[in-house]
Amino acid sequence: MTRFFWLREDEAATSAFSGAFNAVHKWSLPGVTCSDCGATWSSWGCHYPCVDLSKLPERAEFERARPEPYPEFARLRERVRPLAPVNAVLPPGAAFGPLMGTASGEFGPFTWQGTSLLLVRRDALERLQATGVHGLVGARTELRFRKKDPPELMDLQLEPHGLLHRDCIPSDTPPPCETCGRRAFDRPEEPVLDAASLPSDVDIFRLANFTTMIVGTDRFVDAVKRLGLPGLSAEELPVR
Repeated sequence: MTRFFWLREDEAATSAFSGAFNAVHKWSLPGVTCSDCGATWSSWGCHYPCVDLSKLPERAEFERARPEPYPEFARLRERVRPLAPVNAVLPPGAAFGPLMGTASGEFGPFTWQGTSLLLVRRDALERLQATGVHGLVGARTELRFRKKDPPELMDLQLEPHGLLHRDCIPSDTPPPCETCGRRAFDRPEEPVLDAASLPSDVDIFRLANFTTMIVGTDRFVDAVKRLGLPGLSAEELPVR
């Protein structure tokens, strides 16, 4: 029976490396101002670095962050949808294309930005892929280094699969807005996964209803341990 783990930064391990970056993805959906629920909002955690918007005539409209009324946001989302993965969640702020910016220092196998953006050195990614774990797709970053022979860093495209179980979501959480889909709640202190929603064909993914949480299977966690790749902590999650 597959076991599932919440993947986060192992700060004790990553502190041994000096690597750091300051970057954003090349394109993103705008935020939204919803006339129904009254919220102006944008999400974080939906990154699709393998999605190329360069051939869209209106690609410039995805190059600056700003809120838009819902009809305009929805129009732009539909322009992106055919290019995105089938299961893609495309909320306001969803990001696409290469990670662009500056980087410096020495990078370990895994480097985090917050809890939801995970970079992997190419050599580490290839070693993990060689073990047979599923769902590891990386896109080259466009990070600028000052030093010669910089590491090749890959931005993982982690697609949304699986849900937090309704029992761990506060009972007073309002339903999603019928127009913009916003449903705001804090990450549960004790997350529980919905068994019926969990994938069987990928070993690392985001949760579809809380995309800043990255989850890996025991196959992925065991592969990381066997290869001795530092930078990840893994906390087993209950499934119901």
